[in-house]
Amino acid sequence: MAHCTRVLHGQGSRTRLALVEIQKRCFSVSPLTAAAAQVAMSKFDKVPLPYDKLTKTLEVVKKRLGRDMTLSEKVLYSHLDDPKGQEIERGTSYLRLRPDRVAMQDATAQMAMLQFISSGLPKVAVPSTIHCDHLIEAQTGGTKDLARAKDINKEVYKFLETAGAKYGVGFWKPGSGIIHQIILENYAFPGLLMIGTDSHTPNGGGLGGLCIGVGGADAVDVMADIPWELKCPKVIGVKLTGQLKGWTSPKDVILKVAGILTVKGGTGAIVEYHGPGVDSISCTGMATICNMGAEIGATTSVFPFNSRMEAYLKSTGRHDIAAAANRNKNLLTPDPKAPYDQVIEIDLSTLEPHVNGPFTPDLANPISKLGDVAKKNDWPVDIRVGLIGSCTNSSYEDMGRCASIVKEALGHGLKSKIPFNVTPGSEQVRATIERDGIAQTLRDFGGTVLANACGPCIGQWDRKDVKKGEKNTIVTSYNRNFTGRNDANPATHCFVTSPELVTALSLAGRLDFNPVTDELTGTDGKKFKLSDPFADELPAKGFDPGQDTYEHPPADGSKVQVDVSPSSDRLQLLEPFDKWNGKDLTDLTILIKVKGKCTTDHISAAGPWLKYRGHLDNISNNMFITATNAENGELNKVRNQVSGDWGAVPATARAYKAAGVRWCVVGDENYGEGSSREHAALEPRHLGGRAIIVKSFARIHETNLKKQGLLPLTFANAADYDKIKPDDKISLLGLNSLAPGKQVDCEIKHKDGSTDRIKLNHSLNEQQISWFKAGSALNRMKEIAAGK
Repeated sequence: MAHCTRVLHGQGSRTRLALVEIQKRCFSVSPLTAAAAQVAMSKFDKVPLPYDKLTKTLEVVKKRLGRDMTLSEKVLYSHLDDPKGQEIERGTSYLRLRPDRVAMQDATAQMAMLQFISSGLPKVAVPSTIHCDHLIEAQTGGTKDLARAKDINKEVYKFLETAGAKYGVGFWKPGSGIIHQIILENYAFPGLLMIGTDSHTPNGGGLGGLCIGVGGADAVDVMADIPWELKCPKVIGVKLTGQLKGWTSPKDVILKVAGILTVKGGTGAIVEYHGPGVDSISCTGMATICNMGAEIGATTSVFPFNSRMEAYLKSTGRHDIAAAANRNKNLLTPDPKAPYDQVIEIDLSTLEPHVNGPFTPDLANPISKLGDVAKKNDWPVDIRVGLIGSCTNSSYEDMGRCASIVKEALGHGLKSKIPFNVTPGSEQVRATIERDGIAQTLRDFGGTVLANACGPCIGQWDRKDVKKGEKNTIVTSYNRNFTGRNDANPATHCFVTSPELVTALSLAGRLDFNPVTDELTGTDGKKFKLSDPFADELPAKGFDPGQDTYEHPPADGSKVQVDVSPSSDRLQLLEPFDKWNGKDLTDLTILIKVKGKCTTDHISAAGPWLKYRGHLDNISNNMFITATNAENGELNKVRNQVSGDWGAVPATARAYKAAGVRWCVVGDENYGEGSSREHAALEPRHLGGRAIIVKSFARIHETNLKKQGLLPLTFANAADYDKIKPDDKISLLGLNSLAPGKQVDCEIKHKDGSTDRIKLNHSLNEQQISWFKAGSALNRMKEIAAGK
């Protein structure tokens, strides 16, 4: 074996044929697999596709398990760091994995790169990219909005660009498009394991990859060549039968699944789609379904490799990857008797179009019932704005199907009754729909084409048509509709649906219009019913790449200067968090007892706050400002338990920190659902928080809390939430013996002197306990590097 390795490394000038022959002799690898090993993961990378290594690892794992495997198990377990020794038990064991790549959007990349800089490492160990998509605010239109963003955010963009160049990270400039669309077009491939610092990273499952949303600290681990840790997920199978038809779109599949599983039903599980109905969905349609899987709490979602993925790979210039995937179908499809923990069956032929919301993405409303439900609940029936696009629904096919509706409406003299905003997912999609006339058709309808960016989907929307507090309805093809998310107006009722339904509803201007059954009246007075939408899945003329917006890092970036001004209000170098002092956390003050839904948007608001994502102290001024205080039912108003004064949550936390008062937070179910933003963990830690005690956690947020040295604890008895009053003192006892699976004793001291004793659970393993003791995962990384 050693001789063979020397031969391979010492014969760089050999022809590919000779190399294949050597591999056949030394490693018993077939010529096809050997050829695949020479195919790069992307046109920007030299690292080859990992199919050979994955297949060998899978053989080891499959022999150990002795059973058929799901697709997600095959992809995940084939990336194990130690396939021979790794404990594998769904829902219990922690897997140590070696992802193939890392992707970061600009809002989260700032903190991720600041943490990587703090690590002292010279260069990232795996292919990694930064994507500028979150900091562009929608105001007037794509060109002007992009120019404005480049000016306002130039300090941040310069930091990300130079940090990328210095540490070997590819840089996608502002205007290139949304991270998930760029990944799908350029980097995703069947069998990929990728982590991304955005909750909708699972979009890549549309190309058969396991793409998982994480916080920045997890990204730092992978970029630092440390095995990435993930609790072994369960697998929920969604069997699709029948075929999509009529007004039903891929979006309706996930809207239906969200209604079934709710926002927490996928927590701790991968959702794996299979069955004969899969082949009726385009590759970008499968990406839509996987993308919004984040809204049910799923670790990620994935589809098996098929002809629709092959067609997309070829259309985006990756014929060699398509061929390699075809040669490795056993790795990229589930076994016949794949064991699922739960199975949901959906007949696509009878699936009705859905409109989900308001205020939560799992409130599923079939279009046939939406009007009546809206009137019954006093939701505003008149729609004020329609918005299509975003990372979830901005493909060429999506835009084309909307254009088919628009063309028919224009033929009858009709345009949108309301403002209609269009967000292309990437520069490639924008350039292609411009070339093919689709963008102009949407403009003729009354549409405004926004920049290739996240825009209103994440609250980057300078909305002028309603006042804050004014009750109104908007319909979008986005993925998330939490209170105030799009426009910072808590009275905005946002409904998420397919881009086709957004277009139809914008024509009518009302929620009680059903394009499947209802008629419209043309300018000639004649009634007509819209035809079923239709468009090409992929452009007949191929994709137009548009402007070149990618910057590859230099081979040697050691001399690149990365500057962070001490006076900057946008960027701030990080200071290490303090270590645990080895004592119990006694008499913790409760900063806030949160009532009801508390997403990462509630903990760390987006919108105008996005500009401070690289400055921990400044962004901490948004902490919990939209969370509901159980004491008074109000937002951003808590009692200072020391002074007795009422004040804003961040100001109260700062007062506690200044006075040396340690505090905790008490929360409800599925705490931290939504975005992957680790600021929702960094801010409480920065302002003096020590523990978060809730009924249950969303996966990414729980991990983020662990990474920053906070204790994420859950009530052993959910009813104990009601025992805690906002003016109680909380003591966490026996922390010196904190161990995996061992409950934490909690003493609740009431103001009248009485006490309650309850048990708290945690999911910390030995490594994660070491993060707590060190003060953070980054602190622990430095200790290990120093030999401690």
